[in-house]
Amino acid sequence: MKNIIRKLLILFCAIFSINIYAQITVTQNEIIAVGDVFYQAYDTTLGISINQGNPGSNQTWDFSSFQAQEVDTIEIISPNSTPFFSFHPTANLCVDQEDQFLYLEKNNTGVTILGFDDESFVSPVLPLPLTYGLSQSVGPTNAANSSIVNVFLPDSLSFLITMGQAHTIDSIKIEVNQNTDFNVDAFGNVILPSGTYDALRLKVLQTQATNYFAYCTDTLFGTGTGWYPAPSQFLPSETETIESYQWWTNNPSIKFALVTMELDSGIVDNVSFLMGSSVSSYDYSKDLNLDIFPNPVADVLNVHTKDNKPMYVKILDTNGRILFSKYLDGIIKLDVSSYSPGLYYLRLELDEEVIVKKIFVK
Repeated sequence: MKNIIRKLLILFCAIFSINIYAQITVTQNEIIAVGDVFYQAYDTTLGISINQGNPGSNQTWDFSSFQAQEVDTIEIISPNSTPFFSFHPTANLCVDQEDQFLYLEKNNTGVTILGFDDESFVSPVLPLPLTYGLSQSVGPTNAANSSIVNVFLPDSLSFLITMGQAHTIDSIKIEVNQNTDFNVDAFGNVILPSGTYDALRLKVLQTQATNYFAYCTDTLFGTGTGWYPAPSQFLPSETETIESYQWWTNNPSIKFALVTMELDSGIVDNVSFLMGSSVSSYDYSKDLNLDIFPNPVADVLNVHTKDNKPMYVKILDTNGRILFSKYLDGIIKLDVSSYSPGLYYLRLELDEEVIVKKIFVK
């Protein structure tokens, strides 16, 4: 009888342990979407004691000491109404970064950067679904392809470059090809100043090969005009490997990387972490004495701040379209009676803070 009880206790403990440390899966439904706003913080005072930890199961990463020296606001909008959508027709997400538009494509197999503004390139950033043990290689992909007017090479080199076929060097092209290796090598708990989260750790190795080409013109016959490899003694090819780690959770209130670390020669060189999001339980209004009522709202939405400070006010729909945009001060009353019932986002820019709140019109 004692042996049977002992075996049952061992089995119970094993099952209990599996339930505590069961690893998660992250799908496209649990990451960035149009209308999301994230507050990404940077800790620039980290010492050598901060590291990426170990691979394997049931890890604990204690990043509770992180401090925000800088904070970026990342707003996910619909690419359809942006200036350069025609250059990236398959994009379904866009990030407005200080008047530069970053275009992305998200589907059930991953997230890929498609380019900036009118410049197109391909850079995979996240494979999906994420699950412990995932190992995937992507590439080579063209991560950059741009041309500049030649100011580096004298025309006299064109004869050498083209074996006598051309006479002037008009442009220099920079081409970057990238191979990316993804490996979900650990799972466990991430502890941040904002709380503790179940997470997967994604290790990313990007190898970038940069090559240079010269556009040489045959000024006599035209037959030798074209792109040629630039001489390596002047513009040598370069290869660089970038190692980084990302921590992701399937918590529906997060939807962004909890932590991102970049390493240089095995030492943590750069760290960013999620400070909050528009779907987070953190309430910025308490810190800023902000009062928004009623919510849900049928007719008029009231927005009050301490001392009635002026602010820039936007209302966006779930597709990221801006329905209202105006700089206002005093007691703010927003007429939403003409809006269809549903979810909207109220974006307020106050002093150096950006606040995004969900508003429900009934």
